[in-house]
Amino acid sequence: MNIIYIFGIAFALSIDAFAVSVIHGVAAKNLKFKEAFAIAFSFGSFQAIMPFIGWSAGFLFKEHIENIDHWIAFILLAIVGGKMIYESIFSKEEKNNIYNRNKLNIITLLMLSVATSIDALAVGLSFSLIDIKIFLPAVIIGSVTFFVCLTGVYIGDRIGSLLGKKLGIAGGIILILIGARILFSHIV
Repeated sequence: MNIIYIFGIAFALSIDAFAVSVIHGVAAKNLKFKEAFAIAFSFGSFQAIMPFIGWSAGFLFKEHIENIDHWIAFILLAIVGGKMIYESIFSKEEKNNIYNRNKLNIITLLMLSVATSIDALAVGLSFSLIDIKIFLPAVIIGSVTFFVCLTGVYIGDRIGSLLGKKLGIAGGIILILIGARILFSHIV
């Protein structure tokens, strides 16, 4: 497979993680590089690991994965998005939300990393079916996602200070819509 195609796939796979990274940036207060790095590293790592898992599973588990992957992504994103909306509307202080604004919620980050990387699992699975070696594509996918998400966190940090609480509601809606898009694209 041409390296340009692999970069195109990597960029396409990173779009959902980019959107979520922007939301992380919006939610963060006094964003530090360490936190932005952790977010980008988590998304990038999962985007790199999932193709390996999909590739390893190969055609043996294809039917099982295809039947539930979109539901898992949708449920995880809907839970996190719903909680984000709830916290934005009903929190007594604007500082309180799903990310606790001063501390990165690792469980939430891991859930989002899994939910946004399920498509990468499917890509790895498809690579195994057309006999493409997975190491280089997985590294490229993870690296592109890392840099895209690092940029996304800083973009979110800049616009978050301007828009405040309303962006938390919008972010929750975006997460739910991303989950719905994943679900819809697999059902149709």
